[in-house]
Amino acid sequence: MIQQPLTFEKQITKSIHLNYLLALPRAYTADEMKRFPFILSLHGVGERGNDLEKLKLHGLPQFLQTQDDFPFIVIAPQCPTDSDWSIEMDALGALLEESKRSYRIDQSRVYLTGLSMGGRGALQLAALQPEQFAALVPICPSRPEILKRPERVAQLKSIPMWFFHGAQDPVIPVDQSIQLVDELRALGAPVQLTIYPDAEHNAWQRTYANPKLYAWLLKQKREYL
Repeated sequence: MIQQPLTFEKQITKSIHLNYLLALPRAYTADEMKRFPFILSLHGVGERGNDLEKLKLHGLPQFLQTQDDFPFIVIAPQCPTDSDWSIEMDALGALLEESKRSYRIDQSRVYLTGLSMGGRGALQLAALQPEQFAALVPICPSRPEILKRPERVAQLKSIPMWFFHGAQDPVIPVDQSIQLVDELRALGAPVQLTIYPDAEHNAWQRTYANPKLYAWLLKQKREYL
């Protein structure tokens, strides 16, 4: 029986729906010409759903609840209930592009962070679109499938990264961060790792409350030709 080599091609449109929290610096309305550094923040598995109030229970949105002002534009999207950030890469990419169009974002200072499932999602998104980000802050992440390929790990080597993990984490062992950081360092990547000796899975609490993190972020700037 003859088997013919053929090609099927068709353009399709994908519908994307993501709810998100938006936080703007106080100066955003005072100076309509100024552009601001931007953080895209990805939550963990427990905050999936369609209730944005859940995002304020943990992570950066929880920290922002205690702040009168914050020098970054922050967008924290919510992953749908039965999904995972690894499935939502197209949606996150589209949200990032729409955010750049809709808000006065300094495109040389776009930062990405995430905790647990969000840390894994942040690593995956950065590996897929490394040119987008001036810095990456994964907190207690597991390694995404895409970073099991050495060539994909190499995609991250130009991004400044600061990993955080609890040494006593019973959910995602700290070895996951240690191994990936070692691989990145071997490539010459500008990466650092903070391990909290007494912390379990909630390493994000002290991380997002640490002013040194934000001072470090503001020093990271991506140059564009």
